[in-house]
Amino acid sequence: MLDRILRLFEDTETDSQRREHDIRLAAAALLVEVARADHDHLEEEASAIAELLVETLELENAEVQALLERAGSAVENATSLYEFTRLINDHYAPDDKRELVASMWRVAYADGDLDKYEEHIIRRVAELIYLPHADFIRSKHDAAGLRDA
Repeated sequence: MLDRILRLFEDTETDSQRREHDIRLAAAALLVEVARADHDHLEEEASAIAELLVETLELENAEVQALLERAGSAVENATSLYEFTRLINDHYAPDDKRELVASMWRVAYADGDLDKYEEHIIRRVAELIYLPHADFIRSKHDAAGLRDA
């Protein structure tokens, strides 16, 4: 009996870890989607994504590289943004959503040039995760260095 109860907790922990992995993968995939939007996957954007994942997810470089490989595969096999944004909506608080969109802007501006396709992806994600338009604009201006301090 005690073994069955302990297994329940182990399964819950495994489910929790799997869910956390899926959420991280969704966030990484959205960052990769921005980098690929202009069909010019540059080193600056890849570096920005890796830095953001280390910074926000507190992962080691090897873990980040593995996550980025899985995210790249997920983006290639995805049929829409919904499969990623659904997880974000289900598990991110409003502040986390703002941080995600701000990170997407940082990736878009990493090469010094904002492409219309990058902006379109970010705008679409912001809409799908129900980020208020004011937060969308504010994070864009912050990333571009246009907003007053």
